[in-house]
Amino acid sequence: MPQSKPAPSYAPRQEKVHAHRSKPFSVAAVVDWVFFVFGAVFSAWFAVLLIRSGLNLNWWHLLYLIGFWVVAAYLALPRLHRVLTELYVPDYFIGRVRTPDGLLGDPVNLALRGSGEQVAAAFEKAGWVVADPITFKSSRRIITSSLTGRSYPEAPVSSLNLFGRAQDVAFQQEVEDSPSKRHHVRLWRCPEGWFLPGGHQVDWLAAGTYDRAVGLSLFTWQVTHKIDADTDAERDYIVETLCHADRDVHVEVIKDFSTGYHHRNGGGDLIDTDGDLPVVDVNGVRETSSPPWVAAASHDKESVDAPPRPAVFILAVAAIITGVLLQLAQVIQQGVPDIPETAEWDVRLLAAGLAAGMSLVVYVPLMVFFLRGHSWARYGMLALLASNGITTMLTPMSSTIAEGALGILNIATWIVALVALSDRAASEWVRAIKVHRRQEKVSGGSSGH
Repeated sequence: MPQSKPAPSYAPRQEKVHAHRSKPFSVAAVVDWVFFVFGAVFSAWFAVLLIRSGLNLNWWHLLYLIGFWVVAAYLALPRLHRVLTELYVPDYFIGRVRTPDGLLGDPVNLALRGSGEQVAAAFEKAGWVVADPITFKSSRRIITSSLTGRSYPEAPVSSLNLFGRAQDVAFQQEVEDSPSKRHHVRLWRCPEGWFLPGGHQVDWLAAGTYDRAVGLSLFTWQVTHKIDADTDAERDYIVETLCHADRDVHVEVIKDFSTGYHHRNGGGDLIDTDGDLPVVDVNGVRETSSPPWVAAASHDKESVDAPPRPAVFILAVAAIITGVLLQLAQVIQQGVPDIPETAEWDVRLLAAGLAAGMSLVVYVPLMVFFLRGHSWARYGMLALLASNGITTMLTPMSSTIAEGALGILNIATWIVALVALSDRAASEWVRAIKVHRRQEKVSGGSSGH
């Protein structure tokens, strides 16, 4: 009699696939998420307020429409994308980079093997230059260069994320001395012990595209570079320049690394690729120097310094100070409910000073402790800004619009401060400061024995 087989049973795999599906949420993470989402809601509400304010056929009201574009492009839409992409865009490697707003960006179309010094030497020998970091000075220069058509070979490139961080370095070649056209490639150092799908080991991953013009992003309406759809042509050009400049550079191609596809990147530009992944080996290139970005990208670096404050801190503090000054001007112009409009000028000025002083008494201590890395101060300012936002949104829009330009500008400062303080860079910096202080205590205690 044949032996019967056991009936099939469903046995879900708990290892590998499901090990990191969900991450435990802390109270701080939940609070951060609430303020993060509220920043998106408040920004969207303010964009609607601005467009309603600009509907009148008046030259002055056209400024409100410009303000609507600025708020929508640089505050509301990016924050809304961040909220939504946290839910549906995977945070593991799928052969695409991500924009800071969470949208899928350019394809990962190049890999390299070799040290940072060898990578730097290979690109330098091939005629590539390192892009400047994004700072106020470099941002101002690229704007003026684009408007005047002046050359800027080291123009900064926007940040794209892979492995949860922005690129370690970007190389570029300007075309026809035009800041709007350039070859460029971003590089990320691979995590220690990380392998490509299929078990291939590489040290660097890269995404190279060709900027053909300057225009508006389809998804956020921001001013940005528009890329050529044929990303394979740029990939092949990068490889050819490296091989042509140094015979010790070798290339192997992982055929069909991904399925060939066509899609749009984070700026809404069309992209298409055949899915092949060239792996450029620069281990034979002679090192010439060690640029600063190499040390920053090193796995074994040990920084004893506190992490630098992100730029959003300056933005938040500037917005709060501007808001207090606007509140001062608004009280001088409109007065306060308990003081009649016919009151003497010195009385109105005193009332304005008291109103602004009360705000400073609350915000200044919080800003000081916040800039020293105390998370409770950050949450205190976020709570105050959010309460102002809730009160404002519950007020009829017609009443808010009737307050005039000063009132609307004051609301804008609240939103800028709220969006800046609820940004991931702010929360991550505060956590990094805590870790740094803990390490200092441990190292101080151990050195005392």
